[in-house]
Amino acid sequence: MSNSERSQATIRLAQTALLAALCYIGFQFLRIDIPVGGSKTALHLGNAFCVLAALLLGGVRGGLAGAVGMTIADLTSGYASSAPQTFIMKLCIGLIVGVVAHKVGHLAEQTEQKKVFQWSVLGSVSGMAFNVVVDPIMSYLRKRFLLGMDQSAADILAKWTAASTFINAVAAVLIAVLLYSALAPILRKSGLLKQEKRF
Repeated sequence: MSNSERSQATIRLAQTALLAALCYIGFQFLRIDIPVGGSKTALHLGNAFCVLAALLLGGVRGGLAGAVGMTIADLTSGYASSAPQTFIMKLCIGLIVGVVAHKVGHLAEQTEQKKVFQWSVLGSVSGMAFNVVVDPIMSYLRKRFLLGMDQSAADILAKWTAASTFINAVAAVLIAVLLYSALAPILRKSGLLKQEKRF
């Protein structure tokens, strides 16, 4: 491996770690817990940074950043039983955003502002639509069948989880698209975000 390749690998690792840290912060410190019976759900900004990571870094690296950062946040904030689900869900969100924004829309290669906005929105909405549908279902199944929660309590929590997931998704799309629109041109100009094919 040449010095240039080693340098690029180091930059990519640092970028992924930075976005993982932002995902952690978005959940750990920018969160409002909502107690529901003996359990809880939350409004948070972690998903916004997960989506932003996938827009900036591509689906694989962005998904890993979200999965690692938010799983660590779960493990350190009273949501430890959700950690395996969080890892899978955030990785999937990143992959879906990456496929739509980068594989289909070639976001990193777009120069026209309208197309950049269009594909960043489509990618973000796709990842969050998946989360809105699948996350409450997985939460219900985990609480009902793995944790043995009473059905009526699991039903109530599922409704609250669905509502908070929807609110989190809307916030994530708005914040991620705005941040991407502001950061991507600056990062490209500085050479920290090269226009290359991503997934």
